[in-house]
Amino acid sequence: MIMRGNNVMGIIFSNLHENLISQLTELRTMGAVPYGGRYRLIDFPLSNMVNSGINKVGVITKSNYQSLIDHLGAGKAWDLSRQRNGLFILPPFMDPNDYANRVKTFNAIMPFLKNSNEEYVMISDCDVICNIDYQKVFEKHLENNADITLVYKRDQLSAKLQEPTVLSFDAKGRVNDVLVAPAITGSCSYYMNMMLIKRELLMELVKKCIAKNTMSFKRDIIQGEYKNLNIYGYEFKGFAPVITTVADYFNANMSLKSKEVRDDLFNGARPIYTKVRDDMPTKYGLGSKVSNSLIGNGCLIEGEVDNCVLFKGVHIGKGTKVSNCVIMQDTKVGENCSMSYVIVDKDVIIRDGKTLAGQPSYPVYISKLSVV
Repeated sequence: MIMRGNNVMGIIFSNLHENLISQLTELRTMGAVPYGGRYRLIDFPLSNMVNSGINKVGVITKSNYQSLIDHLGAGKAWDLSRQRNGLFILPPFMDPNDYANRVKTFNAIMPFLKNSNEEYVMISDCDVICNIDYQKVFEKHLENNADITLVYKRDQLSAKLQEPTVLSFDAKGRVNDVLVAPAITGSCSYYMNMMLIKRELLMELVKKCIAKNTMSFKRDIIQGEYKNLNIYGYEFKGFAPVITTVADYFNANMSLKSKEVRDDLFNGARPIYTKVRDDMPTKYGLGSKVSNSLIGNGCLIEGEVDNCVLFKGVHIGKGTKVSNCVIMQDTKVGENCSMSYVIVDKDVIIRDGKTLAGQPSYPVYISKLSVV
């Protein structure tokens, strides 16, 4: 059965887990964090939904969402600028501090859920970068006659992951045990915070939690109901880093220098869409040198760049050497600078002669609009 756009709607949480990378999310949501030279983190779950035929998506926001709204606009880049359905920005309807609680958040957007006609809801966060075909999740859901299908990955748990949910399955793939925040070492099947569920069932479970004052989505719905509901898993085997620390963010960007990773993440059959910014081609000055790097459009490179990810409009001055760096949009690096293992946010000015150095496990971060 084909997943029809009028049968499945999407819900994306744009703000969850921001405290883990508070430097990057001080002035923006998790979903608006830049990635890979031209994208934002929300581009991936949003493109995954659109590529799977979902044409109604609600984006839940909490705070600092001006950058996110500027990026999303009316949803034109994702073909979601429509008279019917399309993209819906769901601003906070209650105390923003409560938006870390999924149960309260779903209860706050209950009118949006009630007024929708779709039978199913596909739910996703923004802190996992992957290219997944939700059509296959939907097909598996129907094949299993499931109430809920949880997308999971078999890998080692990140030490910084908030309340990781580890799943066990019976021979038929049905969830037969759920552990929340377990003390586990080694490889396990952890929930990627992506779920397919019937809309009516979601509303029923949320109302039940509100009535009982049990407010944990993972403990009271997933863990609390797996014996009563047909909950199945769908294993995703592709590239899917979880952004739990600034080092994770740095490594996820650096991973793009691998052709295998790029081919997996930027699948031609399921493109990742983003807001287009038209720029002139990058200019390389006399004596410049670039190796093993991803370079966005509109850059001016007069120095040396090695093993870096440069976003659009970056200027690298003469005599400057940058290696193992992630440098975001419109940052200007002066002349005769030396930078290694540094993340530089947008619109930063690095003055002439500066030396900045971090470590692979602890890169230096320069905040947006800084002058260093």
